[in-house]
Amino acid sequence: MGLRYQETLTLPFDMVDVKQELKIPGFLAYCLALSGRQSELLGRADKAIFEEYGLVWVVTDYEVDIHRLPRYQETVTIETEAKSYNKFFCYRTFHIYDETGALLIKILAYFVLIDFETRKVSPVPEELIAPYQSEKVKKVARAPKYDTLGESVEAEREVRYFDIDLNGHVNNSKYLEWMYESLDYDFLLQHRPVYFQLKYIKEVAPGSLVTTKAVQEEGVSQHEIWSNGQLNAQGMIKWEKRDDRG
Repeated sequence: MGLRYQETLTLPFDMVDVKQELKIPGFLAYCLALSGRQSELLGRADKAIFEEYGLVWVVTDYEVDIHRLPRYQETVTIETEAKSYNKFFCYRTFHIYDETGALLIKILAYFVLIDFETRKVSPVPEELIAPYQSEKVKKVARAPKYDTLGESVEAEREVRYFDIDLNGHVNNSKYLEWMYESLDYDFLLQHRPVYFQLKYIKEVAPGSLVTTKAVQEEGVSQHEIWSNGQLNAQGMIKWEKRDDRG
């Protein structure tokens, strides 16, 4: 087991949607920032890793189970653990609990280290990962696979200034936000997500024109993000219909 770290959060106005429920895309970015605070406490801040090794962390995949979305002004506890790693991948979990201790959301994130100069995946240095007390495993956990989309609903959008983060490319949370926005407003009002998976393939650069592709079937939506003829991200979201109470 890895070293655990937790914080509490009372959901503010800007972290919830029109249903007064947590906005998942932005929350992913919040969770990454939280894990970054753990890394700082362990002497493994992003800046320190870059200066010593020339490496940067990159998320490749998410798998997320949602039992219930917390609501406006609800206080939750977020617990994260750098659970395990192998030669190239590191696996971190986030568990979100309500005030009674009930599990609301479980997030599994896949990380790799990228050489900043070559942009190639680097083996994980043992001394870098040691403070997290993660378990070293030989088996590589396989991220979910995705079906190639056939006929889909497509839309184009320009990458905006505030879509770009300090790494100079589109922030990870924006890809999921674009996937949500490719669905009908009334559908989003009438359904809640219960599970999603997301795969990052190639960074979207500033100035790009992005094409979102979506296919909806019974209870499932599948998504692709494209720019400059390149597939940038894939996703799948499972939905359940809300009852009359919301």
